[in-house]
Amino acid sequence: MVRVKLPFPLRSLAQVGSEVQLEVKGDVTQRSVLDALEESYPMLKGTIRDHVTKKRRAFLRFFACEEDLSHESPDALLPEEVASGKEPYFIVGAIAGG
Repeated sequence: MVRVKLPFPLRSLAQVGSEVQLEVKGDVTQRSVLDALEESYPMLKGTIRDHVTKKRRAFLRFFACEEDLSHESPDALLPEEVASGKEPYFIVGAIAGG
């Protein structure tokens, strides 16, 4: 099981706690985790990734094992600690301002 930590607005929309557990089929990549998340919580479709391009929304960041994975390939394997459920995959709302 892959553990995913969600920011408050997405938790509220999906009506879940701060962390969800997902069964990911095949390789554990950012794409497969987000696909599993959207399959389990259809109300999140389009909130994390664009409906058409499947690119990350501008004000969301992805982290795992204290590394920013936001600009990594969506098909790159996530660290084994995430794949095994030892460490969570974080979806974090970015802050903008000046």
